[in-house]
Amino acid sequence: MDFSFTEEQRMLADTVGRYIDQEYTFEARKQTLKHPRESFEQHWTQFAELGLLGVNIPQEYGGLGGEAVESLIVMEAFGRGLVVEPYLATAIGATTLIRQAGSDVQKEAMLTAIIAGNLRIALALHEPDRRYDLSPQSTTASPDGNGFVLNGTKTVVLGGNAEQLILAACTGDKSDDESGVTLFCVPCNAAGFEIEEFPNLDGQRSAEIRLRAVHVPADAVLGEVGKGYPVLERVVDRIVAALCAEAVGAMVRLFEMTIQYLKTRKQFGQPLGSLQALQHRAVELLTLVERSRSMALFAASRANNADPAERRRAVSAAKAFIGRASRRLVKEAIQMHGGIGMTEEMSVSHYARRLLCIDLTLGDAAYHTTRFADNSADAD
Repeated sequence: MDFSFTEEQRMLADTVGRYIDQEYTFEARKQTLKHPRESFEQHWTQFAELGLLGVNIPQEYGGLGGEAVESLIVMEAFGRGLVVEPYLATAIGATTLIRQAGSDVQKEAMLTAIIAGNLRIALALHEPDRRYDLSPQSTTASPDGNGFVLNGTKTVVLGGNAEQLILAACTGDKSDDESGVTLFCVPCNAAGFEIEEFPNLDGQRSAEIRLRAVHVPADAVLGEVGKGYPVLERVVDRIVAALCAEAVGAMVRLFEMTIQYLKTRKQFGQPLGSLQALQHRAVELLTLVERSRSMALFAASRANNADPAERRRAVSAAKAFIGRASRRLVKEAIQMHGGIGMTEEMSVSHYARRLLCIDLTLGDAAYHTTRFADNSADAD
């Protein structure tokens, strides 16, 4: 299989790579964490100017018309820079949901606003005590005249600092996890909408959302009433593939920093890198990084597969492998840096925290190993 990029994809990689190297330095990121509101707006405007917000949007709406591979290119670069802005939720998750389920009117209104940088959309995928299960139980949508009334709670909402929220609510029989699921797009300033934003371990931000008799019109529905689960699951696989790419970018940068440290840090007058035992460990880590990149590319190539079982197997195989590989890399990188690797001043600890959070987002390695096995059994 040919994994080489096209000329347009190479240009995209060069553009986003230069931006991360020149504008999104570790010091610039620290300022973003200190002043999230102001810095988010500044970086988000730059994303729009570079066309990054439209990578996943069809050309007819002003986007680049990219697919999972283009998202991989951007997310790998963002992983290198530890980007904390909610790009994944809006520019990949929300845009894919709108593309696949939205009406023409919804696509025209929301996709063009996202490209311009005027609209951020959060994704409410989880409920308390449901762990990685995507099917809603406590969040319900009851018919009310020409619209619906939403009630429930969503937790660990991706991209909590947003103007609108896409969520799944139960409009059918709760005894069936997959039928009767409907997708809604809700303004975050709607009456009865309560949001509590908080920072994650890795510096990104999530939110806890409570819906208290939130009235929404019928045109707030994305797709068909009661048929949202297959769309949601397909889009989440696309998001997981993007997370794999982000993890690879972070792993590459963490590996590079570790090698540089081994070359410059001296003990007894000799660089640490001259020790054969550390050289062997470094080669093993390089192998893990390269295998992880191959798995991320494989997941991206299958993220839009029409066969659900094949798509799930590819995405889960990549997420499980990269989750375990990243934990191994983090442990080795911190050990090779010694005590300084755990300090706030060194970027090593920040990459370690982000990789840990990626592993736990939308299913950890253990969950995806089981999911891979389940779908392999179904295929047999």
